Amino acid sequence: MGIINATPNSFFADSRKTKISEAVLLAEKMIFEGATIIDIGGQSTKPGSEPIAANEEIDRVVPVIEAIAKAFPDVYISIDTYYAAVAKAAVNAGACMVNDISGGVFDEDMIPTVASLNVPYICMHIQGTPKTMQDNPIYQNTTNDILDYFIERIDVYKKAGIKDVIIDPGFGFGKTIEHNYQLLKSLNAFKILDKPLLVGVSRKGMIYKPLGINAAEALNGTTVVNTIALQQGANILRVHDVKEAKQAIELIGLMH
Repeated sequence: MGIINATPNSFFADSRKTKISEAVLLAEKMIFEGATIIDIGGQSTKPGSEPIAANEEIDRVVPVIEAIAKAFPDVYISIDTYYAAVAKAAVNAGACMVNDISGGVFDEDMIPTVASLNVPYICMHIQGTPKTMQDNPIYQNTTNDILDYFIERIDVYKKAGIKDVIIDPGFGFGKTIEHNYQLLKSLNAFKILDKPLLVGVSRKGMIYKPLGINAAEALNGTTVVNTIALQQGANILRVHDVKEAKQAIELIGLMH
């Protein structure tokens, strides 16, 4: 899954594509390098970020989705949003799955909307909101707490009529560096849920902060962590750098 941010302020500068032509070129590069899903977001959810309104998000993402869907009709497009209205507009524009950092908690209309759209739903775990999530995240047991969250949410989705659910443990979303690595170490515990597992660690603080570098320098560290995630059962890697992630997938695949 390649990341395209139709936003001027996402944390990794190279993923920011506010011009439609730039977004289409980046999508083309990612597809050529092996991406099967393009994840398009219209607002930054980095720690401390302020939310924008749904209508502004729609204005950012819909033209990009339409252009990419037209240029590459075979690629899967995912909309990264926690607003039901954005999810609906995006699917109408050509997206075919919804990627929600809040698991349907931030907007009570999200779950019935996704069920009515009949598209796959990516449920991520977050503690707090993007603005507050890194203030002081606390867990009894990181993995067990997140597992309990998914068991509860999956039941909600099933009752609502959502057929396909993908889970994302939410690295960096309301988690300390220590929490993130505890989670990485025990990722295979999520196999019990019998759902595809998405991992998004690309160029995040959990990689660059311990190494004393910045996001722009974190590609090698990202590949290391992606490789561990694949060994622990990750099914989808959400990344800024498709070529390197695809190589990791291919080499790990030789071990099976």
